[in-house]
This record gives sequence, structure tokens and C-alpha cells, in this order.
Amino acid sequence: MTTLARLWRDHRIAVLAFLAALAVTLFFAVRFVLFAVYWTDPAHRNQVPEGWMTPGYVARSWHIPRGALLAELNLPLKSDRPHSFEEIAETRGVPLSQVLGEVSAAIAVLRAKAPVE
Repeated sequence: MTTLARLWRDHRIAVLAFLAALAVTLFFAVRFVLFAVYWTDPAHRNQVPEGWMTPGYVARSWHIPRGALLAELNLPLKSDRPHSFEEIAETRGVPLSQVLGEVSAAIAVLRAKAPVE
């Protein structure tokens, strides 16, 4: 009998726990690599804000603190889910261009406070 078959027969719960831990580890490893590849692409840095973007996405793209951007835009720090700038404009009852203008101004203010190298 092979070692794996013996382990499965004698320690089934431990083998299942190990496989579950391995699956979780692989999931987060793949997620980390995809995240790193995405954000190291220069095309994703300092993107001009668009309606589909969220404040968190813009903050990461411009290397500014998410909380500072939310505070500058008078948005709550916590919400049930990320909201796009289109949704924020709709909620406020203002044109999207006005919200995007506020975002651009907030980025300029935050970058002036803490310039990035």
C-alpha cells in the first residue's frame, strides 16, 4: 500500500484539513500574483477618474490614502459595498462631470499635501 493510501485510510480528517488549507493558500497566492501584476502595469497608475471607478480604485491608482480621498469627497468611510462615481452622482442628484471634477480636485489637494516620488 502506498504512503498516500495509508495516510488517507488512517488520517482522513487530517488529509482533508491539509487539502483545504492548501486550496486556501493557493487561492490567496494566485490572488496576490494577479493583484501585483495588475497594479504594476503603468496603464493602471494615475488614471483619469471615470464614472465606473470607485474611490478606492482611484486612491490606489494615484497612491493616496483611501480614507483621505473619501474624507475630501465627504463620503462615508464605511459602506455596504464600493460605489462607483456614477452611483455617487446619482445619489447626490448631480451630474457625473461635477463629481469627477470634485475627484480631480481632491486628488490635486491630496497630492500637494503629500507628494509622491
